Amino acid sequence: MCTDNRHLLRLVLSCRKLTAQVTNPSTSSIVAMASSSEQEFLPSYRARLNRLPRRQNRLWDSKDAARIGEKLALRLCDIGVSAVAINLHEELTRPVHHRKMVLPLFDSVRRAGVTVDGAEKLGVSAVSE
Repeated sequence: MCTDNRHLLRLVLSCRKLTAQVTNPSTSSIVAMASSSEQEFLPSYRARLNRLPRRQNRLWDSKDAARIGEKLALRLCDIGVSAVAINLHEELTRPVHHRKMVLPLFDSVRRAGVTVDGAEKLGVSAVSE
């Protein structure tokens, strides 16, 4: 996918943190970012950290991903970015359970009025492969 004319939305995932960052296509500098390590996510992070038994070691979920998408979209609208693109190959190489958990992030960005080019190809049919 060619993203020369659009800002690129990249996700950085780990079991502890989800970070969404949008880079400028010409300079590769980050223009907007939202992360599960921000202040508003700390109470739920601490609750999951202290949860017993620790069946899952993941400290973020799809609800957090949706809220991160909302925050990112607001920041993008504030700076006048109305469209972003994703690296479809990178997103399709993620494990299926990660793809399912980040789809709400893309949906919330779209609902806020920012076009996410390529996210439509990550829908239910792409996840169920």
